Amino acid sequence: MKKLSQRPVVILQSLVTITALLFFSLASAQTAEETGLSIAKEMKARDEGWGNSQSNLVMTLRTRKGDEVVREMRSKSFEVAGDGDMGLTIFDTPLDVKGTAFLNHSHTTKNDDQWIFLPALKRVKRIASRNKSGPFLGSEFAFEDLSSFEIEKFSFKYLRDESLEEQETFVIEMVPTDKYSGYTKVHGWVDKEHYRPQKLVFFDRRDTLLKTLTFTDYKLYKDKYWRADIQKMINHKSGKSTDIQVRNLEFDVGLDENDFKENRLRRAR
Repeated sequence: MKKLSQRPVVILQSLVTITALLFFSLASAQTAEETGLSIAKEMKARDEGWGNSQSNLVMTLRTRKGDEVVREMRSKSFEVAGDGDMGLTIFDTPLDVKGTAFLNHSHTTKNDDQWIFLPALKRVKRIASRNKSGPFLGSEFAFEDLSSFEIEKFSFKYLRDESLEEQETFVIEMVPTDKYSGYTKVHGWVDKEHYRPQKLVFFDRRDTLLKTLTFTDYKLYKDKYWRADIQKMINHKSGKSTDIQVRNLEFDVGLDENDFKENRLRRAR
């Protein structure tokens, strides 16, 4: 029997090697800051055009000892072309927070606008920029954590590649541009396949480890947009944690900017 030639295999291996070397050469030509920014831009680009959405949320607050408080909420979101997104969260249970409504207008180059309606006080309170590092209604999420991801809010730096939960990820550093941010930096793990955030690690104003946020149970919507069903924020200093579980997420539900007006917050339903 005539022996088959090994030449095609050798050629294929050579092409793979050349392609890998070319990619490495191009990546090496960028600075760590340029690479970090490129990753962030790709994250943003893959999540544009979703329009509007609504969902039910279950927030579970846990103490260091494991005691739990469960809150049920409704969330509405609206994408704004050329600026940050709008979000409205309405609390339904338990009774001590029922009727509380939080409105967020994210921005790219100026401070976010945030308001909260407190039924017990029967008034709308504006969240001052210098107070956005404070906890959101006793949870481990800060008010600034509820803002949409905008490129202009950070400077970026690529740190390394790393395997995380059997996924290959980029690890990038994000430094907030807002002088009132509660964080000196945030380290983010972004999966290479879909550019979804898998984990965020927050460092406080003393540059020490503060919190870790993980995203799990991703689902694909409209054949393009990935959303995590579960977000878990752990505070390493207090030992407390807050989980947010997303239920019944729907897109294209007919919302517009009028649904996110500050003067409607008292009547939010």
